[in-house]
Amino acid sequence: MDEKAIRRIEGHLRGTFANARITLTPRPKQKDSAEVYIGEEFVGVVFEDEDGDGSYMFEMAILAEDLP
Repeated sequence: MDEKAIRRIEGHLRGTFANARITLTPRPKQKDSAEVYIGEEFVGVVFEDEDGDGSYMFEMAILAEDLP
């Protein structure tokens, strides 16, 4: 995933979730995805869609220990 795509998706996520602290960081060994953080906390991964049509998937796990 190139820097332009990362910044575009980052802007979309910030607007969608109304949170300017969301950042995307390229994954060193994976070229098709980026890690998503809110501040310093890792929250998920964005992957390029396999169709190659410019779409992306956001994957976020919710762990049982994080729930009240």
